[in-house]
Amino acid sequence: MLISGTLIGGLASILGGYNPSRIYLPLIFGGSYLFSITIIHIFPELFTLAENPTKIGLYVLLGFFFQQLLEHFTSGVEHGHFHKPANLKAKYYILIALVIHSLMEGALLSHDTPLHDQNSSNSLLFGIILHKAPAAFALMAVFQGKIKFSKQQLLVLIIFSLASPVGVIANNYLIFSPTQLSTLFAFVSGAFLHISTTIFVEASPGHRFKFNKIFISLTAALVAILTEFYF
Repeated sequence: MLISGTLIGGLASILGGYNPSRIYLPLIFGGSYLFSITIIHIFPELFTLAENPTKIGLYVLLGFFFQQLLEHFTSGVEHGHFHKPANLKAKYYILIALVIHSLMEGALLSHDTPLHDQNSSNSLLFGIILHKAPAAFALMAVFQGKIKFSKQQLLVLIIFSLASPVGVIANNYLIFSPTQLSTLFAFVSGAFLHISTTIFVEASPGHRFKFNKIFISLTAALVAILTEFYF
């Protein structure tokens, strides 16, 4: 699912062309869902199991600002934002930064704690898919060339699609102490918090009230709650 969701988002951009209005509502839904899962699933688990909750909060903050640093290179592609890079080198900076972020997401999916069960795993996986599909959509627009479909685009999409699964596999083989795992998950959750809140800011130019945005956000939060506790 993680790979297929990313591929679908990327192929939709390649075949249909990049149009920000096409991903406006899905982006808001994904951002609201990701924010909700971070609040009702990741944070309670982190702080309940933490020996030092204050230190966990510090790593969340560091993850938040690290994501802001990554966006210096990605131009906000991970939350569906798009600026045409000046040159090929800038394009690959975007890809590298997105791969780093995706590896961290994959590591988050593979953790195992007393509070981590199949329901919570499904809810988190769904949130990451909802986040990666618009990111793949915008990434393919970054690598859009003179022809509609190129081998370069396909290679970039495959690399981006495999990054999170590689993170899952790598974390299963690496030996982390419980403290190191908590640090990693706090760091990644801070990045999630940055991405999801940035989506809300960018989706409201001029801070204008839009009923459809509020409706989609509340629907996504409700789906997150249902997924977390019942599916």
